[in-house]
Amino acid sequence: MGTDSKPDLSNGNTYPAVGTPWGMNYWSAQTGKMGDGWMYTYAADKIRGFKQTHQPSPWMNDYGQFAIMPVTGGMKFDQDARASWFSHKSETARPYYYSVYLADHDVVAELTSTERAAQFQFTYPKSDSSFIVVDALDRGSYIKVFPKENKIIGYTTRNARSKPVNFKNYFVIYTDKPFSIARTWHGKTLASADSLELTANHTGAIIGFKTTKGEKVHLRVASSLISFEQAELNLQREIGSDSFDATKQKAQQAWNKVLGRLQPEGGTPEQTRTFYSCLYRTVMFPNKLYEVDAQNNVVHYSPYTGKTMPGYKFAGTGFWDTFRALYPFLNLMYPSINKEMQQGLNSDYIEGGWLPEWSSPGYADIMVGNNSASVVAEAYVKGLRGYDINKLYEALIHGANNEGPVTATGRYGVKYYNNLGYVPYDVKINENAARTLEYAYDDFAIYQLAKELKRPQAEIDLYKKRSQNYRNLFDPATGLMRGKNKDGKFQSPFNPFKWGDAFTEGNSWHYSWSVFHDVQGLINLMGGERKFTNKLDSVFSLPPVFDDSYYGEVIHEIREMQIMNMGQYAHGNQPIQHMIYLYNYAGQPWKTQYWAREVMNRLYKAMPDGYCGDEDNGQTSAWYVFSAMGFYPVCPASDQYVLGAPLFKKMTLHLENGKTVTINAPLNNAENKYVSALNYNGKPYSANWLSHKALLGGATLNFNMQATPNTIRGTKQADFPFSMSFKQ
Repeated sequence: MGTDSKPDLSNGNTYPAVGTPWGMNYWSAQTGKMGDGWMYTYAADKIRGFKQTHQPSPWMNDYGQFAIMPVTGGMKFDQDARASWFSHKSETARPYYYSVYLADHDVVAELTSTERAAQFQFTYPKSDSSFIVVDALDRGSYIKVFPKENKIIGYTTRNARSKPVNFKNYFVIYTDKPFSIARTWHGKTLASADSLELTANHTGAIIGFKTTKGEKVHLRVASSLISFEQAELNLQREIGSDSFDATKQKAQQAWNKVLGRLQPEGGTPEQTRTFYSCLYRTVMFPNKLYEVDAQNNVVHYSPYTGKTMPGYKFAGTGFWDTFRALYPFLNLMYPSINKEMQQGLNSDYIEGGWLPEWSSPGYADIMVGNNSASVVAEAYVKGLRGYDINKLYEALIHGANNEGPVTATGRYGVKYYNNLGYVPYDVKINENAARTLEYAYDDFAIYQLAKELKRPQAEIDLYKKRSQNYRNLFDPATGLMRGKNKDGKFQSPFNPFKWGDAFTEGNSWHYSWSVFHDVQGLINLMGGERKFTNKLDSVFSLPPVFDDSYYGEVIHEIREMQIMNMGQYAHGNQPIQHMIYLYNYAGQPWKTQYWAREVMNRLYKAMPDGYCGDEDNGQTSAWYVFSAMGFYPVCPASDQYVLGAPLFKKMTLHLENGKTVTINAPLNNAENKYVSALNYNGKPYSANWLSHKALLGGATLNFNMQATPNTIRGTKQADFPFSMSFKQ
């Protein structure tokens, strides 16, 4: 799902990743050139190798990657020479297993994986020239072959997005068949026969042997960011003497354990496939970058110091995307893994001095906001304990009041923001309005955590006050958010359809709803509930016009909005994904129910072109998973989920604490998309929100569904979800 993508049109930008949930490494067939972010595209005809990957998206590209490829008929090691035609008809892709027939080599290649290791099974033809190529890639790599041990070791230093100190991904590979030929290569040159160890820009190895028809050759592979010795330890721990099939079965069990925590029933096969495809993607990132040493201590390579450090470490997620639904989903369904992630954030702060807004595996300089505040505050507000929250709070305060080593860390433009209450348009800080709106929500998150930690009242009040800074960009003349100059005047001329500029990968119509913590305050600014809901309606009724002059071209996010036939609603990117749920704050919950179903039905498919834009680190998938359950975390750092309507006739959530949430909607079908009534634990329930804390105690939700809107239920102010300007 989502692999039929290209740079100018994303249908997901995913790849068939084989691994385990949150695994340190994934493996995938590579159709693109080595180093190309579009590593696997569905329309491709050839496979160049099987790559160990940490890639969250093609735009972020990869780090620590190397590749393995079986070949026959000659020592073909260059990526073009070794590439083979393949067909999807002879390809099997599962989260725990991948198989494909490599036609040019007459080899069936199979792979399965653990968190830090993998097994390959290559079925060869009768041949006296069967080979395995190992490609450590360019930008600095090392390779060494040990023929007597059937072993190859190496490392790659390749990294796309950050500048990790002393970075190496060490790998060890063992074959179960002795090799009669062993060579190394660099670039496109085969090294001399006695050169079994090489360090160069681009190194690799090729080993060869005779095979009989149908002979299976096995590889056991593991890697480490710490050392060759740790890679050996990871291999012994995670694979040991297990057969290929045993590793495959364990990987399948690992996925079933995680995915099986949610059980949808009564949907169409298409809906069930889409749901689990999205859930699979939701539990892939961030990657565990920690390892367990010989003394059973949790340790990790630090991209900030270049040293091995104690404790947890994760990487491969951008909080601008994932604070919205991905982390809320972990807090509900998998809090123990998020507890490890919070400990990992502590490691980031202690070693690097900042929380990473985009970890790749160090500080990547991309996207806006200071949304680590939401990720940290939400976890604690929703009950996670057992880690140094005071140190993390210190990190939030530091990040909220300082510019970081790159513009994406800390708060770019913070002096303006703290003095003026906004980041000005005319001081050469790009995407300033988006930054302001996100900083204001992040201040709310800090305010929430400060209250929990009983910080001094003046500190609590400061972040409460700053959380209202969104008001400074509201333009009463247009009813939208707008860039503002340093002198207090709005930027002019103003085109609400202009992408970028004051906003991030969107326009004012998308970002004007980014007041997650105070929707009632936004309603008041817009002139009341009727004007607010009319404005929401306009997003769908306006034509998909756009101004791309800031970028100088139609970026793929613009094109994805344009072709979806939903007006200005740009679900393919994150800023507007919560907007559908805002009708609940203004007395028209049936419109949320309608549009959530429309988006699920129209914009998600269990097909290669199954997403409506980038599937960013699980966020766009988490939107679907939450929406299919029937609720969504509009304001993650609060205790509440905002109601939509469930997609299935029944959904069972098996919570980590042993409790169960059962969501029943027996009359649910394509026509019955509206909620006529809801019973919560046997009692009528009129509110448009659910409490996280209450759900953790276990719950039974009985939705009565019908084909026409119920325009009475959930229309009283007492039923509306949390807003700072409401019920204070």
